[in-house]
Amino acid sequence: MTRIPSQCAVCRAWPAQRVCEECVRRFARPVPRCRRCAIHVLSGQPICGPCLLHPPTLSSCHAALDYAFPWSACIADFKFHDDPSWAGMLGQLMMQAPGVADAVQQADWVLPIPLSRHRLRERGYNQAALLAQQLTRDRLQPDLLWRLQDTPAQASLTRAQRLRNLRHSFALNPGQTPLLKDRRVLLIDDVMTTGATLHSAARVLRQAGGAREVHACVLARTPAPC
Repeated sequence: MTRIPSQCAVCRAWPAQRVCEECVRRFARPVPRCRRCAIHVLSGQPICGPCLLHPPTLSSCHAALDYAFPWSACIADFKFHDDPSWAGMLGQLMMQAPGVADAVQQADWVLPIPLSRHRLRERGYNQAALLAQQLTRDRLQPDLLWRLQDTPAQASLTRAQRLRNLRHSFALNPGQTPLLKDRRVLLIDDVMTTGATLHSAARVLRQAGGAREVHACVLARTPAPC
């Protein structure tokens, strides 16, 4: 099939892929990240201080990018502007990020963070599920974890407030719950800010489903405030 040339969404070079190779090299360079929460750390520091003091529910977390220029605009197009065609390129960036391919290979099941039925009808697709499809097909379990309700806008909330909002938001498909017992599960999401969504989902998978380990891979991680 002949590829139709287009402009790079970042630098507007023509012709180019969705994001040109030069922009990928410039803006998607790997950086040292905490193994537990994917926040920036100093080189040689595997786990950040907060995760050492208060180990999170997730066994590990990997992120491909910072949620910052230019990726925040690309993700907004993907997520809010009815453009699911971003999934291929962004999924490829995820798979190339350190630790992601190994996490997918080692997982028994890969679960995208679900949308509520209302949000799914409104948007027409689940961006996390589209990303997960780029990472694997044979380990994918898109219907095992359910989202029961929408949560209020969370952008300005603290982590504790987000966790309260998310209480009772996730449940397991009762017909598939036995699949989780003593399994290694990998959660997929597009953006991680405080980690409240992923940790709430991980808690349900561990406590209600009996998962042995719950890991996560996200496309973008919000940097810690300076």
